[in-house]
Amino acid sequence: MATLYTQQSKNVRKTWFLMAMFFAIVIAIGYFLNWYYGNPLIMYVAIGFALFMNIASYWWSDKLVIKMTGAKEADPREHYDLIKVVENLSITAGLPMPKVYFVEDPAPNAFATGRDPKHAVVAATTGLLAILDRTELEGVMAHELSHVGNRDMLVSTVAVVLAGFVAIVADMFMRSMLWGGNDRDNKAGAILLIVGIVGIILAPIAAQLIQMAISRKREYLADATGALLTRYPEGLASALEKINAYGRPMARANNATAHLFIADPFGPEKHTLGQKISNLFQTHPPAGERIRILREMNH
Repeated sequence: MATLYTQQSKNVRKTWFLMAMFFAIVIAIGYFLNWYYGNPLIMYVAIGFALFMNIASYWWSDKLVIKMTGAKEADPREHYDLIKVVENLSITAGLPMPKVYFVEDPAPNAFATGRDPKHAVVAATTGLLAILDRTELEGVMAHELSHVGNRDMLVSTVAVVLAGFVAIVADMFMRSMLWGGNDRDNKAGAILLIVGIVGIILAPIAAQLIQMAISRKREYLADATGALLTRYPEGLASALEKINAYGRPMARANNATAHLFIADPFGPEKHTLGQKISNLFQTHPPAGERIRILREMNH
């Protein structure tokens, strides 16, 4: 039977495994480009660019997310309950008090961002604040603070940057193929070239799927950690039911920040065959599955 502790450890192992797969893809692409062009400089440039993007995302990701989502700092009088809930949960979790923001949007949702617990931001939409009671709001904010405590935000940001980097490298390679590369006359070289081209084509797809899988596993882990923090899994389960029942997307939903939210900002999963296939490519696990796991934790 699932417990808070087994759910956490299970998802930590899976997340590290997925990250290892992702880095293997990046290394394989760098090796192939180096072989194809016969120029080691390409790999050095690619590694340097990836490091630069990771450093930049580490320092400025929270500011970028706030700007993209249109979040504004919460007012102590107007958003007293939200700030108080976050403050109490932060004390319980032993975390520094994060900055609290709100997003003017009727769609119920919430997110967390920031490079570490000392520079964290949690935010809720006005729609979320309107429909949740106190215990449900505590469940959602505990989930977001779990992302902060688990250092999920940095992992998610790095995954996004690396996925984008793989796509850029693949696109550059495919375009440069039109101009010719380092010809290989031997049979083994030709086979390796074909395998490499197929890998380059599939790499962006694999990178995107791994990014989504990491996001999904992190959502399960944050659910479990948040339930452990409040000692009341039903609060988050009930909140997820209300969020999923809303059924309409956020006004400023976009793919770049979708994985940061507690629920898919494009709307809940649907149930037709075509839509079920589409759900496989979403950044969030099915709400029904998350609710079921949370309620199992009560037993």
